[in-house]
Amino acid sequence: MSEGGSRGDVAMRANENVHRSGVTPEEMAAGYDEWSENYEKMMIWKGGYRGPAITLEMALRCVPLERRAKARVLEVAAGTGCVGSELHREDFSHSHWHIDAVDPSEGMMKQRETGIYTNDFLEFIGSGHSTVPKDTYDLVVISGGMGEGHIPLSGLDDLVRVAKNGGFVIIVMRHEFLQTVPSYKDKLEPYMDQLEADGKWKKVERRIVPNYICDKEGLVFVFRTTKPE
Repeated sequence: MSEGGSRGDVAMRANENVHRSGVTPEEMAAGYDEWSENYEKMMIWKGGYRGPAITLEMALRCVPLERRAKARVLEVAAGTGCVGSELHREDFSHSHWHIDAVDPSEGMMKQRETGIYTNDFLEFIGSGHSTVPKDTYDLVVISGGMGEGHIPLSGLDDLVRVAKNGGFVIIVMRHEFLQTVPSYKDKLEPYMDQLEADGKWKKVERRIVPNYICDKEGLVFVFRTTKPE
C-alpha cells in the first residue's frame, strides 16, 4: 500500500471516530483534542481532504476583490485553522480586515498558525449560549464541521445570527451525512428551507462536489442572509 493510501486510511479511521454514531458533543471535542497534533498531517495528504480548498474557492466567489479589504469572516468549527490559512494566503489579511474563529476543541486551537485569527471563541455552536457577536460578519464559513455530535440544526440559527444582513454563509460537508446522521436525515435541508421561508436567508447554491475527502462526495451550500434592517 502506498504511503498516501496508508495515511488516508488512518485519517479516515480518525475522522470516523469523531463522527461515530451516538458521539456526544463533549466526546467529539475530546476526540479532536487527542487528534489535534497530527490532524493536518493526516488529513491534508496529497489533497486527501479538499474541504479548505473548496471553501476558499466559494469564498473568493462570494466576496469580490474590492470588498475583501474591509470584509469580516467567521470560520465555524475552525479546528487547526486550515480554511483561515487558505484565506490569509489569498490576501484576506489586509489591515482593515480580520478573520475570527469558533471551535470547541482547545487542542485544535493550540495547533493554529499565529497571526491568522483576530479573535478565538472556544465554544460549541448551537448550544444557545454563543458569545460570538451578532450581525457582525460578511462571510461565515464551515468546512468539515457538520456531522454526528457536531453542529446541530440549532447551529444554523447561530450562523444567521452572527452574519450581517446580506452576508454569505458557506457550508461544505460530506454529502452522505444527509442520510447517515440521524439528526440531519430528512431534517437538515428542510430546516434550511424553513429558514428561507421565514425570511432569514436565501439559498444561492447547492452543489455536489467529487472527492471531498478521499473518494467521498462533498456537498456545498451557499446562502445569503436577508434579515430585516
